[in-house]
Amino acid sequence: MGKNQSENIRKKRDPGKTIEVLFKISEAVTNTRNLDELYKVIHESLDEILNVDNFYIALHNEENDSISFPYHVDEKDEAMEELFNFSEIPSSTGMVIQNRRPMIFYEQDILRLASQLKQNAIGTVCKIWLGAPLIINNRVKGAIVIQSYKSASAYEKKDLDLLNSISQHIALAIERKESDEKLTEQRRILEKILESSPVGIALIQNRNFKWVNNEMVKMFGYQSKLDFENKSTRMIYSDIDDYDLAGKKIYQSLATTGTADYEMDLLKKDDTLFPANIRLNCGDIKNPMAWTIVTFTDISQRKAAEKETYERERLQGVLEMAGAVCHEINQPLQAILGYSELLLLGSGPENTEDHNINSIKSQATRLGKITRKLSSITHYRTLDYPGNTKIVDIWSASTETEH
Repeated sequence: MGKNQSENIRKKRDPGKTIEVLFKISEAVTNTRNLDELYKVIHESLDEILNVDNFYIALHNEENDSISFPYHVDEKDEAMEELFNFSEIPSSTGMVIQNRRPMIFYEQDILRLASQLKQNAIGTVCKIWLGAPLIINNRVKGAIVIQSYKSASAYEKKDLDLLNSISQHIALAIERKESDEKLTEQRRILEKILESSPVGIALIQNRNFKWVNNEMVKMFGYQSKLDFENKSTRMIYSDIDDYDLAGKKIYQSLATTGTADYEMDLLKKDDTLFPANIRLNCGDIKNPMAWTIVTFTDISQRKAAEKETYERERLQGVLEMAGAVCHEINQPLQAILGYSELLLLGSGPENTEDHNINSIKSQATRLGKITRKLSSITHYRTLDYPGNTKIVDIWSASTETEH
């Protein structure tokens, strides 16, 4: 068999083989990890029914008028980088994309096209070139191309028809794979955002954890996300009563507005409790517990600050009352002490009356100590008092020392 004769041998194919190739390409959409791998499978599959020693996939970007070559196998030329101003460049690939139909070019056609536009042809001129557009939703996504540098008879018209037939399936496969990759990338970005959140985030199905971020693991004192996976949310409540109460609140609020917001003490792995704010959103208010996104915020610091503010305000109230009491009592108290001194000065030898006056003076002096204690209170402290009540413990709450 002569050289030229061997070059013209075409792949044996039949409808069954073509269907088998299309099935392989369709299957690869699911099984391949990325577009690069998918392109390779497409190339290898087509090799079973066509001569694809020189094969490339070109993708067109209408927005910036560019074309790129994500997959390129060629005996003569290296893969080109992305070309801009593509509509101004004479090329057979451009003709296929612009005309939105499969085309076949021979060497003289390629040279004539370049001559008409007074520009050099891109790459090595081949003997025969076949290209079919990749069309999805009436939009030309690019082209799939095969060519031969050896013989103009390496392909024939029915090869172009076959290439065009399978190009639609390839376009769909590429579109689906691109969508999958975009979705995977979006999920990766979303998960990164969720993982960087300073609050706990969980995906819950029917009150069972399906996914949590790392902050949830840290917040509740666990070691791994696996500690939450497929576990009941009962694990974060101190008892069954709290669990049931929270369930009722959540259901009623979600079924009404699609959201819920409440505060409750939650349980850590070490059985300690901490105050948390819980916010929920559901996807379907008709079945609000089916899927919910929940955020958990540890509000221990906020509660501590609120308590400190409350104590400070309460102390301020005590101080203001103490100041008023001291002011009102001190004036008559000083008068009592003054009159006591005068009575003692004008009395004779010690008698029962003098003893009574000294008692008055002593109690007035004690009242003076009490007012000084009141005026020097620095913190709020109470003690039990008969009658199941509490009173301010002015003796331990004051900085005034005994003299």
